[in-house]
Amino acid sequence: MEERINKAVELFKSGYNCSQSVVAAFADLYDLTDDQALRISASFGGGIGRMRETCGAACGMFILAGLENGTTIAKDQKGKGENYKLVQNLATVFKERNGSLICGELLGLKKDHAISSTPEERTTTYFAKRPCVKMVEEAARIWAEYLESQKSE
Repeated sequence: MEERINKAVELFKSGYNCSQSVVAAFADLYDLTDDQALRISASFGGGIGRMRETCGAACGMFILAGLENGTTIAKDQKGKGENYKLVQNLATVFKERNGSLICGELLGLKKDHAISSTPEERTTTYFAKRPCVKMVEEAARIWAEYLESQKSE
């Protein structure tokens, strides 16, 4: 699993967004191609569409949770509840480790920050001022820990 965590970090460092990096690192476990994984998670980067809402790395975990145990039956209340419980547990762990689930808070942005659709260039300055690499690593680690825990049950 450490290789998957490292893959997520490397994907982010190579230019993929936080959500894409987490999902793509585990895509093969869900029979997704790299292209499919990157497309389904593309809109969640930057706190969902760069709006600085829910952290994209955490959203990547939530996408994986849906692939892992999301229901495909409309009236499956039990299945929905199990998936929601998993997402809530993942969110709790993420918040405990990082202090927040909100992108803007993790970045230290003010409440009235301007929203831009233009992604920032990945430079040394970018990586020095942003905790995003750590968020990607944490989200991938939390998901890897979840998968490991399922093996022992």
